[in-house]
Amino acid sequence: VQLQASGGGLVQPGGSLRLSCAASGFTLDYYAIGWFRQAPGKEREGVSCIGFDGNTYYADSVKGRFTISRDNPKKKVYLQMNSLKPEDTAVYFCAAAKSFTGWDPNEYDYWGQGTLVTVSS
Repeated sequence: VQLQASGGGLVQPGGSLRLSCAASGFTLDYYAIGWFRQAPGKEREGVSCIGFDGNTYYADSVKGRFTISRDNPKKKVYLQMNSLKPEDTAVYFCAAAKSFTGWDPNEYDYWGQGTLVTVSS
């Protein structure tokens, strides 16, 4: 089982990035995929999640700016991030869970390596 996050980089405030999470070794269709982030000195926090049924969930801090989507045949989940702010700077991780039950990282079975997003002028 493997999850690989990519697409991070340096972007100016107000800019956009699209993160990708590539899954292998398991059937993506049966899992909810969540995005988490961890800034230096802070705890990991949930950002967004898409259920196996396509339902989407967002943290209040990103509602209206981030959009999560999934492409099961390609075994990928995407996080479109618009209107980025300096406080969005963090390492972003994707993770798989049997269903969405909230933002407790312990509820997620599989984790990928993170991708760094830096929002700065």
